[in-house]
Amino acid sequence: IVGEKMRSGKAAVEEALNRRGRYQQVRENLHIKEIIVGDGEARQRYVLVYNPSEAERQRKEREKLLESLKEELEGLRQLPNEAHHKATCRLRSHPSYGKYLRQLKDGTLRIDKQAVREAEKYDGKYLIRTSDDTLSAEDVALGYKQLVDIEQAFRTLKSTLELRPMYHRLEDRIRAHVLLSWLALLLVRIVEIRTHESWPKVRDECERLMLGHFSSKNGDLYQRTELTAKQALFLAALGLEPPPKILGIHPRT
Repeated sequence: IVGEKMRSGKAAVEEALNRRGRYQQVRENLHIKEIIVGDGEARQRYVLVYNPSEAERQRKEREKLLESLKEELEGLRQLPNEAHHKATCRLRSHPSYGKYLRQLKDGTLRIDKQAVREAEKYDGKYLIRTSDDTLSAEDVALGYKQLVDIEQAFRTLKSTLELRPMYHRLEDRIRAHVLLSWLALLLVRIVEIRTHESWPKVRDECERLMLGHFSSKNGDLYQRTELTAKQALFLAALGLEPPPKILGIHPRT
């Protein structure tokens, strides 16, 4: 089971993406469509997955980006020649803005509506290829989703602990990476099951708990903020004691 790059330009991928047919809903926000491309040795089996919630999120993000781009283009018109040229080059080479821009013969920048329509085709979708015909399309989609969830959990773990990325070649290190990814996902799932909330919501709420450092001529005091109702609820659901209110007192002598 492997994920295909949606914009790879491969003929088989393009055919799979453009193939007509209805999606089958297998989970909330998980719709699938099985597609067979070619026959004989050239036969390729694909599963196109569509997530309506993710599609809506991507659409809103793009609309926000395009609004910002319109403001940039409006400001561009007010600039004198040299500044205008530099700003034009900056926008064209921008990793987010650049893909939605086209330049007219007179050098004027415009939003590329064709590029916007092209991007809309991919909203909320990803394409999976499999060589295992014993798996149902649903199993293929769910299996790949689990792999994505594991990697996402590990990325979250690394960003939370501020660990730098590691690229492994030795087998024991690869196994350790997979094990840590699995443990990260397990912890996330335990939190979600016990709190009845998504991991991002739990994490964001708990990140509001702060440690204050109060310093005076008499010494230093380290005290946490008061628990919110949700923070207390999450800690209770997970069987965890709240951290001490006073974490340290250091008098000055």
